[in-house]
Amino acid sequence: MATEYLYGRWPVLESLRAGRRTFQQLLIAEGVDEKGVVEAVLALAQERGVNVRRVPRRVVDDLADNANHQGVTMRVGGYPYVDLDAILRTSAERGELPFLLVLDLLKDPQNVGALLRVADSVGVHGVILQERRGVDVTPAVVSASSGAVEHLNVAVVTNLVSAMRRLKEEGVWLVGMDIGPDAVTPDEVDLKRPIALVMGSEGEGLRRLVRETCDLRLTLPMRGHVQSLNVATAGAIALYAAWQARGWEGWKRPQA
Repeated sequence: MATEYLYGRWPVLESLRAGRRTFQQLLIAEGVDEKGVVEAVLALAQERGVNVRRVPRRVVDDLADNANHQGVTMRVGGYPYVDLDAILRTSAERGELPFLLVLDLLKDPQNVGALLRVADSVGVHGVILQERRGVDVTPAVVSASSGAVEHLNVAVVTNLVSAMRRLKEEGVWLVGMDIGPDAVTPDEVDLKRPIALVMGSEGEGLRRLVRETCDLRLTLPMRGHVQSLNVATAGAIALYAAWQARGWEGWKRPQA
């Protein structure tokens, strides 16, 4: 099995919390204050039987490729992808209408990570990516999601359009984020249904066949001088709009 190095305090902590990978070794940079999140990381690593080493900071710098590691990195097995059936089973097991996120060849790890963090926040049942040409779940994506992707069901498919057609056969409505006269705003469509929100890549948007496979196109009203939003921002708004349409399903209001 391939190995990789996760880096950053929250990504490493969330990976340990999720418990879905194989954990091989935790490395802590010498001189790091072992309180707060680092203390929680060490406690959970001990609970899971992970070997811990204190090493010079330059070692962690190298393993994290000089990214912002906050003095923490962990050698782990590859990301535990699932198949499309597992995602559909998750919604059935929760007794909820399917709620999915489909990413059409996004290339920026920061955008993908930000979308995955929101996807976890709103309780999507799974995320679908296309194999090759787009970003998959790399350590950079894990970092950008603050570790949220470690709790998500992510499927990588060979052909995104074929996977979308399979979702349609299962009764899932495909909602593509797009612009144009045929696109509707969130208040003009019932989002309380089995849906998969489809996000296009940075700059190019949805590919033609992906767009044509969607059941409807969703747009966000704009009144400012700049008539577009970053894909991660637009996706976050749309995901929350869909969750709101479901009555904030699964949310428990914090107690005073």
